[in-house]
Amino acid sequence: MRRVLVTGGAGFIGSQYVRDLTTGAYPDTAQARVTVLDKLTYAGNFANLEPVQDRITFVQGDVCDTALLAEVLPGHDVVVNFAAESHVDRSIADSAEFVRTNVQGVQALMQACLDAGVARVVQVSTDEVYGSIDEGSWAEDTPLAPNSPYAAAKAGGDLIALAYARTHGLPVCLTRCGNNYGPYQFPEKLIPLFVTELLNGRRVPLYGDGGNVRDWIHVTDHCRGIQTVVDRGVPGEVYHIAGTAELSNMELTGRLLDALGAGWDRVERVPDRKGHDRRYSLTDAKLRALGYRPEVAFADGLAETIDWYRTHRDWWEPLKQQADRSPVP
Repeated sequence: MRRVLVTGGAGFIGSQYVRDLTTGAYPDTAQARVTVLDKLTYAGNFANLEPVQDRITFVQGDVCDTALLAEVLPGHDVVVNFAAESHVDRSIADSAEFVRTNVQGVQALMQACLDAGVARVVQVSTDEVYGSIDEGSWAEDTPLAPNSPYAAAKAGGDLIALAYARTHGLPVCLTRCGNNYGPYQFPEKLIPLFVTELLNGRRVPLYGDGGNVRDWIHVTDHCRGIQTVVDRGVPGEVYHIAGTAELSNMELTGRLLDALGAGWDRVERVPDRKGHDRRYSLTDAKLRALGYRPEVAFADGLAETIDWYRTHRDWWEPLKQQADRSPVP
């Protein structure tokens, strides 16, 4: 029976992975013994794990805490690291915590995994480490060229993880993915922000000319890709998990307005974000060669996501009230 440690497992993507892992979404994992380590920062929410709380061991703690890692890690066969600061706007306002968690936290975790003899480690990363691409798509060997402090910190963590693979032989793989959407996403990110603001009768902010393009993937497909790498990835390798819909922010906004019966008068044009990458796009042939295929069509996944936020005000309203009291500079 596998023992799996999921760091950052109370966040949006990490909690989806934990829920899927413990409810039989992947072959032979329903009986896995799962430990979740999460600091429970503003974006980490134990409510995300309540559907499976009786199937996990939860440890509240910091991925940078080397003493805690030394205590928790021994005996685990697999470690999947979702722990990260991830909001670009927050990294522009203050990047210190991003460097701490996304670089120093990765180093602490990789060393702890090495010391504990963990048999499989997956570092979860982002397409943003490559910068911006006008045409075509990035392959896994594309040089890193991050632009935001968030992306630079993630790139630093990636390089640390790969260095542990090459220097120490730590069996670690990297995954890089595009923009995720789905239930339980903290309402500072584009889709839940726009959906919840429109549900509340408010206007939504659209950066710049709305032409920035992102590749969207449902969170369950992302997690399925991660599990494919856990099961069949080659240590030391990087795997892309590409999205299923490449849309400009303008196009996505139009779809959300239509789905919620709102007009363009509900959109407020705001100055563009500093260093705003124009376009992201990944190739994923390497992962597909391992047997992975996305299963959630964007139109279906978006409709289901909107419906989830409609019916789960009790989950997101307290989070928005908290955010309103503590706005990002």
